[in-house]
Amino acid sequence: MAISPQIYTHLRDAIIRNRFAPGDRISESEIARACNVSRQPVREAFIKLASEGLLAILPQRGTVTTKIGYSAVLDARFLREAIEADIVAILAASPDPAVIRELRAQLKAQVAVIQTKPQDFISLDERFHRTLADAAGKGGAWRLIEGLKSQMDRVRFLSLGRFPLKKLIEQHTAVVDRIEIGDTKGAYAAIRGHLREVLSDLPQILGANPDFFDVPEGGVAAPVNAPIQGGENE
Repeated sequence: MAISPQIYTHLRDAIIRNRFAPGDRISESEIARACNVSRQPVREAFIKLASEGLLAILPQRGTVTTKIGYSAVLDARFLREAIEADIVAILAASPDPAVIRELRAQLKAQVAVIQTKPQDFISLDERFHRTLADAAGKGGAWRLIEGLKSQMDRVRFLSLGRFPLKKLIEQHTAVVDRIEIGDTKGAYAAIRGHLREVLSDLPQILGANPDFFDVPEGGVAAPVNAPIQGGENE
């Protein structure tokens, strides 16, 4: 089994969960020793992480974790909203009872972690959105989203204590409800509203963690949202 993808996944998870803070140095040789491998697979993992904007490989200075790109977070949210809105519209156009049952089971699992393990919500949330994409036959689109939203995910873990989990689960439920009754317009609007909620307090998160962010020269503004309208099939 190739070791480079495993190293990549392990390091990506650690960076996204902010176990490495921005500016932390990550040693290629130390990772190689810890994994008992040569430096080549580690180097390959570093290159892939750098392509996602999670690592900066600095000649003669080593490799460091990047800051969270504020503009990249907003761009990822924008693209994700556009893609997932079309995904739920596809599902609502032809509701599948088996998919609805799976999504309902996932909603129950999400509710169960609110009081016991709220830190597990993000992985359950990932599963929920990935299931939507797979059910619509858009697994490739989800893999594209995963590559784009790494900076967005870093913010989500940074703000985990601020997550209104109950509200987010209610929004998930609204998406499933709209899909189940074949309400394309409603599903389209529900997923857009949900994804906007995830970053609604981004300026406040920045204010509480200024050292974690790479801010544009002109400063920042709250996320700009276009009006939410129905999908093509309304």
